[in-house]
Amino acid sequence: MKNYELTLILEGKATSAKKKAVLESLEKVVKMFKGKMEKVEDWGVKEMFHEIKKNKEGTYLHIPLEFEPSSLKSLEVKLKAEENILRYLIVKS
Repeated sequence: MKNYELTLILEGKATSAKKKAVLESLEKVVKMFKGKMEKVEDWGVKEMFHEIKKNKEGTYLHIPLEFEPSSLKSLEVKLKAEENILRYLIVKS
């Protein structure tokens, strides 16, 4: 298992219910691939440099992960399919 950091950008007006739904969905995927999600950091709403899907602001979430490198591609497919996620970034920590 390797350590990664996942940063998500949700819609700027994302409700707590939307955030919770995204995080629950992500947690299911991570557990499915025998990974671990650490403490979720809510970085709040920030103005973006350019619009993404007609949104000028985004809600940023940062999540440390412990995950198998062979399962990263599957995680990316799930993140792309999630309609509430505007952008994501996964980096090795």
